[in-house]
Formats: sequence, C-alpha cells, structure tokens
Amino acid sequence: MAHILMLSSAPDAEPLPALSLLSHTIEVVVAASATLVAAPTTDLIIVDATTNLAAAKGLCSVLNSSGLSCPLFVVVTDGGLAAVNHQWHIDDFLVAGAGPAEVDARIRLALARREGESSTSKIRASGIVIDEASYSAKARDRSLDLTFKEFELLRFLASHPSHVFTREQLLSEVWGYDYFGGTRTVDVHVRRLRAKLGDLESLIGTVRNVGYCFNIAEEPEQPAVAKESSGVAAEGHAAASEDRSVAV
Repeated sequence: MAHILMLSSAPDAEPLPALSLLSHTIEVVVAASATLVAAPTTDLIIVDATTNLAAAKGLCSVLNSSGLSCPLFVVVTDGGLAAVNHQWHIDDFLVAGAGPAEVDARIRLALARREGESSTSKIRASGIVIDEASYSAKARDRSLDLTFKEFELLRFLASHPSHVFTREQLLSEVWGYDYFGGTRTVDVHVRRLRAKLGDLESLIGTVRNVGYCFNIAEEPEQPAVAKESSGVAAEGHAAASEDRSVAV
C-alpha cells in the first residue's frame, strides 16, 4: 500500500474515481506554491490535469525542479492526451476513466522502477559510498559534509577509478564547459575534498604536471599474514617439542 499525494485545483476534486477503490492512502492537496512547500512526504504524486493542462504542466515543471524523488503522474481526459509529451517530465499518465486494475498496475510498476533505480544509484569504491539519489557521501560509514561541487568532483573521479584527468577536463566535466574560472579552482576543491576525506585523502591522487585521479585502495593482506604467522608459530612449537623429546 502506497501513500499517494493528489495535487488538484480543488480540494474536493476526484479526477480519478478508480483510485478510491484501491487500498492506497490518498491525500488531496490544493495545487498551490504555498502548500507544496509544506507538502507531506509521499510515495507517488499525481497531478490533476483534467481541467487546466497549462497549469498542470507548469506544476510538473516546478515539482521536477525541486528535486522530486518519487514518481510523478498526471491524470488527463481523453481530449488532453494529445498535449502530453516528454516536456512534461512525468513518469506516467492516467486517463480519468481508467479502471482500478490499470491504475494499480501502473502505480506498482512506477514504484518498482523507482526502487530499482535507487538501489543502483550508489557508487562504492575503496571505503567510499556515494549516493547519487540523495547527493550524499560516506567515508567508512562516516558522513561527509560536502558542498555541491565537492560532491560532483568526488562522484566524477570515483566513477572513473585510476583514470587521470587534467584540470581542464575536470573543469569541463564538473563545472561545465562554459565556466570562466581558472584551473586553480580544481586545486582548491581537491584540497578541501582531501581534508574532508581524512585518513582516506590519498584516494584523490595527484599526477604531477597532468592532473588528478581516484586511486583504488589496496586491501591489506592481513589474513595471509596471520596465516603465515600461525604457521611459523606452529613450526616453533613443533621444534620446541622435539627439543624436549631429545632432552628426555
């Protein structure tokens, strides 16, 4: 069962009657900027586009620009289908007269897709975990307080381990080709990023006269050393036993 937020121009609107026949929790909120700021956390948002297509499209744009993390649907009439296109940036649409089976199937598929995307949107490398969905990063389970550009720099380098990038390439990839600042910007951000990584600062490597790269940390071979030490100890114990036998 999912929590669904219905955004409509009228609080008593019921643009999708089939939704009330399902077991999902439905909350209707008037589609206004003030209410969107205080909108509750939800699993899926449905925008009512049955009465005002232009306003609904604008609302979808606002939601997407706010960093929406859940699936976004619109409800349209048969006549409004022709107006819906990729510029709406929605996950799916529903026709107002759709039956409960179709509505439930589309909701389940959208939630499953989003859950799959979330589970694969993490980069893990050398003790670093980068969650692209939430724009957060951890170093050995310690949360890193990164600025947006520091996060983007770490994400880009960790996505291309051992690959050396020049400062100019990093400026283009992380800051954008139209950035007018100098390469010194990269050096400053690398220094700050290393400071925040703490004992993992060596993961951001410097290649003199070239640029920077993300180093792959080698795992210490402690088990092998321990095994070898155990073997040496066993040999010593055997030798000692033999000496005692000779002495006797």
